[in-house]
Amino acid sequence: MQAILMAGGEGRRLRPITAKLPKPLVPIGEISVLEMVLRQLRWYGFDNVTLCVGHRAELVMTVVGDGRRFGLEIRYHVEEQPLGTIGALARLEGLEDSFLVMNGDVCTDLDFRSLLEWHRSHGSPATVAACARRERLELGVLELDPGRGRLVGFKEKPDYEFWAAMGVNAFNTDILDLIPRGRPFGFDELMAAMLTRRVDVRVFTYGGFWLDIGRIDDYERILDEFPRRRTSLLPDEAARSRGRGHAGPQPKGAV
Repeated sequence: MQAILMAGGEGRRLRPITAKLPKPLVPIGEISVLEMVLRQLRWYGFDNVTLCVGHRAELVMTVVGDGRRFGLEIRYHVEEQPLGTIGALARLEGLEDSFLVMNGDVCTDLDFRSLLEWHRSHGSPATVAACARRERLELGVLELDPGRGRLVGFKEKPDYEFWAAMGVNAFNTDILDLIPRGRPFGFDELMAAMLTRRVDVRVFTYGGFWLDIGRIDDYERILDEFPRRRTSLLPDEAARSRGRGHAGPQPKGAV
């Protein structure tokens, strides 16, 4: 199984933490978030990983190497200029018919193999993993009667529930026709293009743990939660402690 990791961003919202480190290499405990993701991919049966790197690419490549210490075959695609959150896909060669695409800084206990198998079983060109979130808006929110400027409701610091894209997706090569070459292209633009063309996009809803550490408060949260979530975030380590060695789950048939 093949996975593409987008690991080229500058991590501006995490400064000053990312002043010297690229975002995928920020530490969580004694490891980096990227090491955690690579170990998870190996555990769930992925063996072929492409890292799309840009900002501080040489540092990521030095730290990760060729992937042998993770039991992976790792290739690199170096962005000469920033290509956005999804644009690098248009430049990759050797993509399998279906593959995983994810951000290199996602903290989740999602079973990536199950996501890809679910995607393949439904036959759509794109599957987006989504997690339910609740956010509190620290403002008083007015509800207006449209066109009349009259107040019809008021909510003080309301809670909103929504489905958030996790930064973990499964795609078929069909979607590459929607991604332009030679300019930055974001995941939001890809979603807009697929909706405009009425592409069948499936949503894999997930009720487990997920954090995008792009913000300081979320990064501080994962630092706080990592010790008690360690066994779910590092299943290979948990298996070794139970005497099962380092291999991941056995395949469940052809996928």
